[in-house]
Amino acid sequence: MLFVPLQRKEVSYMERAIDKLEPFQRAISKAHLASAGISIDSLQDTNKPLIAIANSWNEVCPGHEPLRQLAAEVKKGVLEAGGEPIEFNTIAMCDGIAQGHAGMRYCLPHREIIADSCEAMIVGEGCFDGVVYLGSCDKIIPAMLMAAARINLPSALVTCGPCYDEIKPSESKALRARFLAGEATEREVIEGTLKYYTGPGVCPFLGTANTMGCLTEGLGMMLPMGALWPSSTSQRRFSARRTGAAVVDMVRRNIRPSDIMTQAALDNTVKLLASIGGSLNALIHLPALAEELGLSCTWSQVAEITSRTPVICNVVPNGDISCINLYKAGGIPAVLKTIEGDLDTSVMTVTGKTLGENLEGDILIDRSVIRTQDDPNSVAKGIQVLYGNLAPEGALVKTSAVPADQHVWSGVAQVFNSEEEAFAAYNAGDIRPGTGVVIRYEGPKGGPGMKELHRVTEIMKGIPNSAVITDGRFSGASGGLSVGYLCPEAYEGSPIALIENGDVLNIDLTRDLIEVEVSDEELAKRREKWAPVVHKNNGGLLERYAKSVGSAKTGAVVR
Repeated sequence: MLFVPLQRKEVSYMERAIDKLEPFQRAISKAHLASAGISIDSLQDTNKPLIAIANSWNEVCPGHEPLRQLAAEVKKGVLEAGGEPIEFNTIAMCDGIAQGHAGMRYCLPHREIIADSCEAMIVGEGCFDGVVYLGSCDKIIPAMLMAAARINLPSALVTCGPCYDEIKPSESKALRARFLAGEATEREVIEGTLKYYTGPGVCPFLGTANTMGCLTEGLGMMLPMGALWPSSTSQRRFSARRTGAAVVDMVRRNIRPSDIMTQAALDNTVKLLASIGGSLNALIHLPALAEELGLSCTWSQVAEITSRTPVICNVVPNGDISCINLYKAGGIPAVLKTIEGDLDTSVMTVTGKTLGENLEGDILIDRSVIRTQDDPNSVAKGIQVLYGNLAPEGALVKTSAVPADQHVWSGVAQVFNSEEEAFAAYNAGDIRPGTGVVIRYEGPKGGPGMKELHRVTEIMKGIPNSAVITDGRFSGASGGLSVGYLCPEAYEGSPIALIENGDVLNIDLTRDLIEVEVSDEELAKRREKWAPVVHKNNGGLLERYAKSVGSAKTGAVVR
């Protein structure tokens, strides 16, 4: 059986905006819906929930190509539970395709577009009782969580899940290294990579996409196991179907996102993030979500939690296994069960049960993948917030992916005012071992758009004892000594804007420190001569974004 109804507390009506219209306009509005194929009986029956299917399906993003089929499964679940599904679409970019060129400037801004488009469609039409959001990738999942928080109709999320990998992450990495060394052709890279990304689905590593899926499950906005059922499985389809039914049940029980995404649930989610060693990008998405909810998720709060929460998973970039291995080891329920003692298990979830109730009973856990918290290999500070004269308001580093011999590091700065400048220097052979590659004017305002510099971190792994320091972002798959999200960003005249070639940089992860060996007096002299670098943005979206976006540390929220 695909769906077992929960015990329901029936309500006698739904509060749709169109049902409050004067009679003639109400009839005309419902006629428009009926002309699109919506059942007249459903429109007339105020006890039959109308469920929006907010789908980000497209044929560009591999994590979103399966969502058309999954939407059909969601509709089945809605109908089986006595609701009426109504689908619409929004956009979804693939960060992997946008890497390394100016298109990456659009990826973070499009988070706001998605949230706004869902708000416009759902609130604007005024005919929905609940929502199932379908999205799989980096900015789309947080955008939909933000929309769910803002709109506050009974809601749940569905992703397509990770694709199966046939080779280890290290084998995929070795193939890329061969290409960079001129030992593999473009076709060989494409065909070899298809053994790692074997088909449509979320990329198999613990990047931002899988991280945000896992956090959504931990937050209570997704059915148990919903994050990691693989994309090609029937269980993934069944999960989508059950989600459709669950949202109908949530409508009837009046369980809303504000009942689920509480401060306690957010704190649980940060603990989950720390435990799996997830993407640093979560630390711009969770503060943005917290703002939508009127709650708090600051970097200082995160640092306090991560400083005492051990990383218990080996998933790449923290090891050499994929999210499919994490799924086979028991998935997020197994992780939550492992850290249950640190969680507030009284929080509500989309199942209509508390987190504690969801975790009752035996959950099989593979301890070769999900360690216990007291395992000697489970070490805290998987994510750190660094401070110092180079980052007065903080910078982020994924410590779990930094080699131990680089936890205390010093080097000479080589400064670039864009990702493109850094690539040009690398291709010319101008970056030497021991260099601190500083890439600035890539923050939310300075980019504009806060590019993800994953390709830079990849090429820098081939330069011994090097580091990357930036006001831009990193992929969840990035490793090595990569310090980013630096605040304030260069565009605002912060110390990173004043660094010069040859300055000595110090990073000390044992002291949460990042600094430049330049006196305050010298920095003040440099500031007098400073003028911001302004990148061409061709007007339009990016220009508007630069004028209204906030700091990375508060979620890069557009106000």
